[in-house]
Amino acid sequence: MNYFEAIILAIVEGLTEYLPVSSTGHMIIASSIMGIQADEFVKLFTVAIQFGAILSVVVLYWKRFFQSLDFYFKLLVGFLPAAILGFLLNDYIDAMLENVIVVAASLMVGGIILLFVDTWFKQEEKDTQELTYLKSFIIGCFQVIAMIPGVSRSAATIIGGLSQHLNRKAAAEFSFFLAVPTMAAATGYKMLKYHLEFGFTTENLPVLLVGNIVAFIVAMVAIKGFINYLSKHGFKVFGWYRIVLGAAILLLYALGYELQIM
Repeated sequence: MNYFEAIILAIVEGLTEYLPVSSTGHMIIASSIMGIQADEFVKLFTVAIQFGAILSVVVLYWKRFFQSLDFYFKLLVGFLPAAILGFLLNDYIDAMLENVIVVAASLMVGGIILLFVDTWFKQEEKDTQELTYLKSFIIGCFQVIAMIPGVSRSAATIIGGLSQHLNRKAAAEFSFFLAVPTMAAATGYKMLKYHLEFGFTTENLPVLLVGNIVAFIVAMVAIKGFINYLSKHGFKVFGWYRIVLGAAILLLYALGYELQIM
């Protein structure tokens, strides 16, 4: 992987990680267009650049992370369902990641759901920003659904928040916060595993650093834009976009294009 490819993938990660559109689907398209071979470092890279995206949330919402211990306890409660099931089902999840059809189908089904989310969860006066431990746990259970490649962790957790009568802004922000421990755990695990099996080199470490810097900058812009758009317009455009993207992946697969699974 060269620096140009790393920067493009990092831009894709930064733009799509916190939007309800599935970063996995976009990584497949981007890597396939550039003809990147999915070796062990490339697979690690697509996970490890999440660290840059994580930092963007911490920087943008730093005051919330110093608010109280209660904030961290609620994050822990929301994180536990995915942490436990992710550990137990890791091999099964990796197997699903190898299936392009699963990713495309998840994108399209999720897209159809997003077309109706604004109708199902109309913003009402009773909608709130208040988050309880029970709500955190239920949202965490929604996050488990995102273990299916193509579902989108952001989409699943935001819908989970809306189901608990959080308003759009509060649901999206808690989705961002919940991503921090979830993605940090996944990134740390993958990096440790790679280091023990292959070891980092003076060639791939700079590429990883550049990727994280780019993902950090792009994710900050994407988060701000997403919150503003979501508060005013809702989810429908993301639903149509997911359907088109899923159909594009299926079409490329049917035409015999070699799609790189990250």
